[in-house]
Amino acid sequence: VELVESGGGSVQSGGSLTLSCVASGYKGVGYSMAWFRQGPGNEREGVAGLNNYGATNYADSVKGRFTISLENDKKTVYLHMNISRPEDTAMYYCGLATGRVMWGPDLLRESTYYYWGQGTQVTVSS
Repeated sequence: VELVESGGGSVQSGGSLTLSCVASGYKGVGYSMAWFRQGPGNEREGVAGLNNYGATNYADSVKGRFTISLENDKKTVYLHMNISRPEDTAMYYCGLATGRVMWGPDLLRESTYYYWGQGTQVTVSS
């Protein structure tokens, strides 16, 4: 199983950015996917997650600003971000749990996921 993130970069506060994560090498129907981030000096935190039924969950810090979505036929999950906070600066990682359909807070738990991408950096400038 491989996850490849892309779309990171430098963005001004007030701007927007969309991250992509392409998953390959797995089969099966049930799964959960999520975006996590790790800022300088911080632990990795769950930002947004979804399952194959389309249920989603967001961290309070990004509700109303970030949107997670999925193109199932392309096995690609997106994170559309309206950037407005310095703490949005972080390395963003995509996580996948195959055969594991999670809901609610469990979508944002790091222990849910066992496949990870290499990350894509987002830097917010004022």
